[in-house]
This record gives sequence, C-alpha cells and structure tokens, in this order.
Amino acid sequence: MFLRNLSSNELRQKFLNFFENKGHKVLPPFSLVPENDPTVLFTTAGMHPLVPYILGEIHPEGKRLCSVQPCARTDDIDEVGDERHLTFFEMLGNWSLGDYWKKDAIRWSYEFLTEELGLEHEKLAVTCFAGDNDAPKDTESAEIWKSLKIKEERIVYLGKKDNWWGPAGECGPCGPDTEIFYWSAKSPVPEKFDPNDKRWIEIWNNVFMEYEKRLKLSAERSEDKDEKSEVENQGFEYVPLKQKNVDTGLGFERTLAILQDKEDMFTTELFWPIIQKIEEISNKKYEQKKNEFRIIADHLRASVFILAEGILPSNKLQGYILRRLIRRSVAKGLMIGIEKKFTGDVAAVVIEIMKEAYPKVDKQKNQILAEIEKEEEKFRKNLKTIKWDYEEIDGKILFDLFQTYGVPVEVALEEAKIKNIKIKDSANKEFEILREKHRQLSRTASAGMFKGGLADNKVETTRLHTAAHLLLAALRQVLGPQVQQKGSNITGERLRFDFNNPEKLTSEQISKIENLVNEKIKENLPVVMEEMDLEEAKKSGATGVFDDRYGDRVKVYTIGSEDEVFSREICGGPHVKNTGELGHFKIVKEESSSSGVRRIKAILE
Repeated sequence: MFLRNLSSNELRQKFLNFFENKGHKVLPPFSLVPENDPTVLFTTAGMHPLVPYILGEIHPEGKRLCSVQPCARTDDIDEVGDERHLTFFEMLGNWSLGDYWKKDAIRWSYEFLTEELGLEHEKLAVTCFAGDNDAPKDTESAEIWKSLKIKEERIVYLGKKDNWWGPAGECGPCGPDTEIFYWSAKSPVPEKFDPNDKRWIEIWNNVFMEYEKRLKLSAERSEDKDEKSEVENQGFEYVPLKQKNVDTGLGFERTLAILQDKEDMFTTELFWPIIQKIEEISNKKYEQKKNEFRIIADHLRASVFILAEGILPSNKLQGYILRRLIRRSVAKGLMIGIEKKFTGDVAAVVIEIMKEAYPKVDKQKNQILAEIEKEEEKFRKNLKTIKWDYEEIDGKILFDLFQTYGVPVEVALEEAKIKNIKIKDSANKEFEILREKHRQLSRTASAGMFKGGLADNKVETTRLHTAAHLLLAALRQVLGPQVQQKGSNITGERLRFDFNNPEKLTSEQISKIENLVNEKIKENLPVVMEEMDLEEAKKSGATGVFDDRYGDRVKVYTIGSEDEVFSREICGGPHVKNTGELGHFKIVKEESSSSGVRRIKAILE
C-alpha cells in the first residue's frame, strides 16, 4: 500500500527503525560544519564524519550504522530555484564498515522503498557504473537488480560523472554506485528508462566504497618517514581499500514529495508554510514567481542551520556562503516587491517547522533571527550607498556590484532599467566570463586550502590532530576550565583551533601555552584509546564539545600517565601513539574568530 501523507517526522523514524531492525546502530546527526576536516566547508553527505572508519578504524558503535544527516552543498547555488536543487537538505543513510556488501545493500533499499513505503515496483529504474580504466563495469549490481525483477530496459550503465561517488576532497575513499530513480509523472511509465528524462527522479544512491584515490608519487619517494624528500606528483591512482564499505543516501525531501503526492519539494510540509509566509509578505502567489519563492525558502532555511552551528556572516569560508545566501534571499525579495525587512519572519517559520527534529535551532532562535535581520539590514544599507551614475552598464560593472556589494546581476539590471541606464548588449556575457574566471581562481585556492585532512590520514595530519588535544588541555590550564573547543580545521601543514575566550591572549599567556604543550611532548606521554559508554566517558572526566553528536559508545583518548592525566577527550581520531612523535609545537598566530571566540594557528616543526 502506497503511504500517502506520511509526515516528515514519520519518514525519518520509519527509516531508522527499518535499519535498526537490520542490526544497525542509530547515530545522532553530526554537525553541518565538519569537525577537523578541511576538505569541505560543510558536511555534504552522511559519510564525511565516518571517513576514518571507512579507511579501517574501528567504530565504537560497530560495523552497521544509520542516521538522518543534515547536509549543505554550495557548488550549485545558482541552480537552486528549479524543482530539484536544494542548498540545505537531509540525507537518510545506512553504512556497512567492512560487513555486508552489494546484495544486502541493494535488497534492503528495494525492500524499504517497496514494502515499507509502498512505492510501485513498476515505477522504479536504476543506473550502474559503466566501468573505465580505474574500475570494472558493475555487472554485479545489475544482476542483483534483475533478481529483484527490475527489467533490463530499466537498467542503464553510466560513467564516472554519474555513477561514481567521491572522494570528498582531492584524495580519499570512493567507489562506484548504483542509483535508484522513481517515475514522478502522472503519465504512463515508459518501458525504457531514459535517465535524461527529468520525470525520472533520483531518490536513493548505494555507493560501494572499495577504493581510495591517492596521489601517484614518483619512485624517488623516501621510505624513511622522517626524511623530507622532494616528491613529484605523477597524477592519481585508485587503490583497493583494506575493507569494502557500503555508503547509502536516500534523498529525504524528494522522497517526502513522492509520498505526499506533491508536484515538487516546495509544496510539502517542509516548505509550504515558508512559501505561504512569503506569499503573505510579498502579496504575490507562488505560481506567479516560483523561482524567486524557492530561492528565498531554500536559502533562508540553509541560513538558519548554518547560523545554528555558530557561523556568522563574513567574507571568508562558511561565513561568506552564509552572507551570500542571506543577501541573495533579500535580492530575490526585492525582485518580487518586498521592500520591508522580511528574512527574520521567514526564518521564524523555518524554525517552527524544524524544531521537533532539530531542537538546536529552537534553542538558538533569538540569536539566529537577530543575525539574519542584521545581515539583511546591512545589505539594504549597502544597496542605498550605490551611486547609480553610470552612462552604461557593462559586464565589469555588473561584476563589481556583485563582488563589492553582493548585488545579484538580475537586481542590478532591474535597477538599471528603472533608472533608465543603458545596458550593453554583451553585459551578461562579459559578467559570466569574469565570474567564471573568479570561480577558477577560487577553486585553485581552495584546492590548496582544503587538500588533505582526515580523509587521507596522513602522518602530518595525525600528528597535528593529537597536538590539538594537547593545546586544548594547555588552554584550560592557563586560562581556566571554562575553555571549550569551538571548532577546528586541520591540514597536513597546520592546525587551526577555535576556543571561547572574551579577550585577546597576552604574549605571556601564549608563551605559557606553547611551553606547556612542548613540555608534554618532551615527556613522551602515551596516547591511549578506550571504548566506553558515553555516560561512563563523562564520569571519567573526558571532555567533549559535541555531546549531541555521539552515539551510545564512544572512543576516549587519554594523554598522560596513570598517576597524572594531562588530556582526556572523546574523539574519533586519528592519533599518534606517543607525544614524542610530534616534534616542536609553535603558535604562529592568535586572532579573533567571532564574538567571544579566539583562534589559534599552530604548526609542528
């Protein structure tokens, strides 16, 4: 029976119950901002926090896991406004860490869709990996689908662009996938599956993580880990992982739209109250301005969740994305005639919808609304300071307005028309060329900034990750036990560590912290890992900033002797075995991160 009108909360719980009955442990949602992973700005899939375990570390909750994970993807912000793209979304996922493989993964996904949710078998189609020089054609998955009575005409093989997932960064775990599509139209289902037909909606992805993408290094590489040698990058290679992993993702919003028999995601209970609020404020109807309504709803929804992570609008990294989302929402509001401040009113509806599933957004409601309204006001003031004294608008002016004031090109062109300013015929084309050039420069910079991280488990990254534990313990000794970690970003070259403190550290405090860390390094203290229940970990004195992200079982890393513990933290790793492996710790910068939060950048020499 087709489960019409299944609510969002019911769908989340139904998924978790199903996989819990298949022996999976339910994980709480991880932060939208990855902890200790500089490969991405946001968590773009449920597997990100699990990378160390996909690479072979033992997860304290076992080999079968499942969760409902909030995600954000910002590569295709410009695509938002159609029926399919979202900036913020939820992913229902289940994982096998070296346990079950393709047969169980595919069979269970089919069982959940057809038996638990009641989706019609005849409306399903799938894609599989076509194979290339890096990995063979995935006929195994196709044969499993055939055994489930999926017709050969409904199975299509596609290449890496469509049927290969990962890695998240430059290197890391990855593998072929098989994707499940559902016929969404009211018209009869075609016999032959055409994945380019947009009436086929992708709803589930089963990824078979069996490879690690690595740098292919020249033969001159030294075998001595301590010896620094020049190593030439010879491209990449795909190396089989020591364990085969399953990583799946069921699109929550798309599936809900199907179950509620809605024409698109924006007419489900997750979005419709937001759309109605925009209708009320703008005195326009959704049907009249679908693109603008969808962008406002999506962007402010994403903004609420980013702000809930403690990120504030800025011109860097996550803060820049947040600023762009809020300002683009305001710009789209102006385009549909909203002249007064409105983002706070819309964001309040988002919080009301999501507070049961994510109490965090309700707890921080006042701060979230204040920051969104503050950014809107700032943008509106910026718009008023622009002197529209141009004789002609060309691509460079459009790009300058976009970069300097955050004015979307559509708003700039609309304003130029209102003020009777001539618009150069090639203005749009010139703007796109300049923006693409800027994107390429940003990607190049990001490739350097975000390479490495936990995804590659490099020796340097592992050493700096352990050093971060020593740094937190030293901060607590020098500044007081009230100090807590507020975020970190670790690459193979340096660590960046955020912590709460009301004022700038003095040179004396910095020196004390640095000396204390180096003292503990020289003592060659053992780094010992124990698995225990979360409550037991808390009673043992283990610190952990992100309690709501842990399952029932956790890993606790203790640095020190039995007589004198220097650091004890709940953490996922990776770590060295002994502090003597770290080398000399040096703080290279101390600065403000945000209100009441300081940032330390440090290296190991």
